[in-house]
Amino acid sequence: MTPAGTAHAGDPERSTLDKAADENFPVAPFFLPKAWRADLMAVYGFARLVDDIGDGDLAPGGADARLLGVSPEEAKDRLVLLDAFEADLHKVFDSTPGHPLLRRLQPTVRRTGLTPEPFLGLIAANRQDQLVKRYETYDDLLAYCELSANPVGRLVLSVTGTSTPERIRLSDAVCTALQIVEHLQDVAEDLGRDRIYLPAEDMKRFHVQEADLATPTAGASARALVAYEAERARNLLNEGTPLVGSVHGRLKLLLAGFVAGGRAAIRAIAAAEYDVLPGPPKPGKIQLLREVGVTLRGEG
Repeated sequence: MTPAGTAHAGDPERSTLDKAADENFPVAPFFLPKAWRADLMAVYGFARLVDDIGDGDLAPGGADARLLGVSPEEAKDRLVLLDAFEADLHKVFDSTPGHPLLRRLQPTVRRTGLTPEPFLGLIAANRQDQLVKRYETYDDLLAYCELSANPVGRLVLSVTGTSTPERIRLSDAVCTALQIVEHLQDVAEDLGRDRIYLPAEDMKRFHVQEADLATPTAGASARALVAYEAERARNLLNEGTPLVGSVHGRLKLLLAGFVAGGRAAIRAIAAAEYDVLPGPPKPGKIQLLREVGVTLRGEG
């Protein structure tokens, strides 16, 4: 099967949006109103592209850099690309951006009254990824998630017109949990980028060295550490789950899908006996659907 990035190498917009199928949670499922689906995909396109810039995972060919006005000589400098992307983001609010994913975002911003702040938070998170490779404490990691994950949930609430202070609080708990789960799934991949999102104080507590994360399979100490962080993520998901019951209709199903995606991923990690080093443990569709049902019934 041809990877999406290769199949659409000449179309950076399509190449980015196609990645929605690989996420732990549904991005814009069919049961939502058409306008919501369009708005959520526009938000996803922004979030996915800024992560791809930060991770060096842009589609081959340099089309994204050209669209952002970055020269071929500077296209490998992620901070330069992020600066250019931020400059193009501001055009969403006052003129016409150059990148098609930002042009796609512009009608959503105008229709729903979105502000620049959550988008700037996601850019700031990816800048931080270029400069900060390790996190000493769990609180340090939570501060990173405040930039890298929580803006996404806030954008979903804004797009659907359901944002309140309490829902934002609950959404932040869910989004931080989902980010931690993703970090656990991607320990090996992140280490390949010289990044570790496991707090250093926890690694010391469980007697895990960085070299222990570079082995083909995890030893007992590394598994215990992953289990500990997975429990933290599970507790955050439970804390945020009342968000699902605070809304109604199709939005309730969407938010249940987010929570269920996190729970199913944690179950997949547990089923792998917390050995995440061979590759990211992924839940099957049946497990995901089961977790959706549990979440909608208010169980778990």
